[in-house]
Amino acid sequence: MKNDNNKMKFFTLTFVLFTIVSFGQNQTSQTEIVRQKLISENTIYQLFSTKNYWTYIKLDTRNGKMWQVHFTVTNDDLKGELVLNSISLVSKEKEVNGRFTLYPTENIYNFLLLDQIDGDVYQVQWSMEAKNRGVVTIK
Repeated sequence: MKNDNNKMKFFTLTFVLFTIVSFGQNQTSQTEIVRQKLISENTIYQLFSTKNYWTYIKLDTRNGKMWQVHFTVTNDDLKGELVLNSISLVSKEKEVNGRFTLYPTENIYNFLLLDQIDGDVYQVQWSMEAKNRGVVTIK
């Protein structure tokens, strides 16, 4: 009988701990969502990671201008920014912080750029070769 009582206490304690941990993780994820929303609405520039360890895309969230950013720990010649799009995708009057955001695709070199106000979508391709870099409107 004492053994059954200990088992019941163990299962009760385990259930309570799992409930507390689950609640804590849920709160954290909600906090993270709110934090990301505040960041995306109030920042001009954001960095988006690519599947290449050394390459990021820097996005001006107001107008869709983008740069391919490279870093390294060994060769300073490989550090820098390459232009992906130097032309604003909206007029100056329509620029709003957080207007544009990037979404990764399954292709390591391609992202989708979304205008979150007008709904326009652009294919963004990064590359070390200039002829393979750019932004194309998806109609």
